[in-house]
Amino acid sequence: MLTDITEPDSDVNEVARPTGARADAEHLVVALDQWLTDTLGGDAGARIDEVTVPDSSGMSSDTVLVDATWTDGDEDGRSPRAHRLVARLAPLADAMPVFPRYDLGLQAQIMRLVAERSPVPVPRVLWHEASEEPLGREFLIMDRVDGLIPADVMPYNFEGWVFDATAEQRATLQQSAVQILADLHSIPQPWILCPPLARTSAGPATAPVTADQALRAHLAQQRAYYEWASDGGPRSPLIERALDQLDATKPTIEGDAVLCWGDSRIGNIIFRDFRPAAVLDWEMVTLGPRELDLGWMIFLHRFFEDIAAMAELPGLPDLLRRADVAAHYSSSTGHEVRHLDWFITYAALRQAVIMYRIQRRTIAFGAAEAAADPDDMIMHRAGLEAMLAGTYWTDLAAKGL
Repeated sequence: MLTDITEPDSDVNEVARPTGARADAEHLVVALDQWLTDTLGGDAGARIDEVTVPDSSGMSSDTVLVDATWTDGDEDGRSPRAHRLVARLAPLADAMPVFPRYDLGLQAQIMRLVAERSPVPVPRVLWHEASEEPLGREFLIMDRVDGLIPADVMPYNFEGWVFDATAEQRATLQQSAVQILADLHSIPQPWILCPPLARTSAGPATAPVTADQALRAHLAQQRAYYEWASDGGPRSPLIERALDQLDATKPTIEGDAVLCWGDSRIGNIIFRDFRPAAVLDWEMVTLGPRELDLGWMIFLHRFFEDIAAMAELPGLPDLLRRADVAAHYSSSTGHEVRHLDWFITYAALRQAVIMYRIQRRTIAFGAAEAAADPDDMIMHRAGLEAMLAGTYWTDLAAKGL
């Protein structure tokens, strides 16, 4: 089955991604056809057959499906062949982007690096076009990968193929997802393999970047991101309190930094037979402690579980439990997972800033009214407040979760 980026989505994406930010399919067919012909040369007979703009194209960029044909060399000569592709386009400036920078060149570099240096499956990157001239914005083109993605809408723990799976199938999904992090984190000296990441982590590319250095830099970047996201709008006392509290309680992390996926959640993985076929969405890639990715993977599932609890739905409480994730990661890598509660709370803060920014977009484009209390712009406000108070996990334990 085709990845669920082609399936209809709910109004959530309509709010997050205004129609003015969507790629125009007819324009893209013409512009991409000319670009592909120029790129491959006239003898390749390149043409764009179809461009499809999915409803669920994402919040931070436009993702479009491209069917193309061009001539490849083979043993029997040169014959035209169909190619099923995905194009990711940088967001338009007037779409009030979720992130201040959208470095498609870095994403392309990282995916190629991961493919070369690890067993982590990623889509093959064919081209990165840095010039905005062909389409009016930067873009990259990858091979399309078939499979299933755990849905955000309706959430995979409400209904669908993950919810309907057997316990054994979900165990396979969980273990293989955690193994992605173990394999990714095993790539040696990522600060040398990808110098741009080292520069953002306050370390020279030739010297090891420690996990502690990377975490300090990441915290500083997170505070800067909040300042950018809130510029010209209401301040969030909860986010500011969380930034201060997490900064004051930041653990000291030993060892070198690793290559962190950044957006390490199962909703960014294409699965086949409950095993990863492709790992997607590298826009939040960074250097950091291993627990940065582990905390994000655990929290994003808890995010959906808390929504299920509010809706009085059963959810999937046995999936991606923090003890199980830590145990599998440790057994695979030999690394002792530490300070996990801090990193899960940090993930909740990071998600809060993203959701705050998305809600500001919603208000700016007239799809919602401003809340009297800016903290109400954060969907998981209660969960973040409980984490900061130290009661989140004890409350879950009291409920037998």
